[in-house]
Amino acid sequence: MTDELTHFNARGQAHMVDVGDKAETHRVAIASGLIRMQPTTLRLILEGGHKKGDVLGIARIAGIMAAKKTAELIPLCHPLPLTHLSVDFTPDEAASLIRAEARAETRGQTGVEMEALCAVQTALLTIYDMCKAVDRGMQIDQVRLEQKSGGKSGEWNRA
Repeated sequence: MTDELTHFNARGQAHMVDVGDKAETHRVAIASGLIRMQPTTLRLILEGGHKKGDVLGIARIAGIMAAKKTAELIPLCHPLPLTHLSVDFTPDEAASLIRAEARAETRGQTGVEMEALCAVQTALLTIYDMCKAVDRGMQIDQVRLEQKSGGKSGEWNRA
């Protein structure tokens, strides 16, 4: 891990990091986040009673689509050929929330952390969008990188 911000050149100007000399390796990143809601909202989602359709199915597709467009959304992010992207949801009825987890993979010269994070955030925003008519107080929390592997910096896991 470096203690320097890599997206700035010697003059302090923003630039895209040159990854041309980096070795291609299998890169994996897992990100997660959650959305808190009213128990009735969660029940509506889980029972499939939402008039807009399958909330989690649509949120999954939104997350996958977002990961594929990460370089268009984050200005200095490299466009990457994703070899795998999954978005999974775990409802917690006792806490009245849904946890989202995204796993992004590529074989390349730079990591897929941003793609995994973008997938999680967009999936959670999609749940909010689809359910805001019944619960405007939903809250998105704890969007974070859980682990990454590959590349020069190797393995990293959230403690």
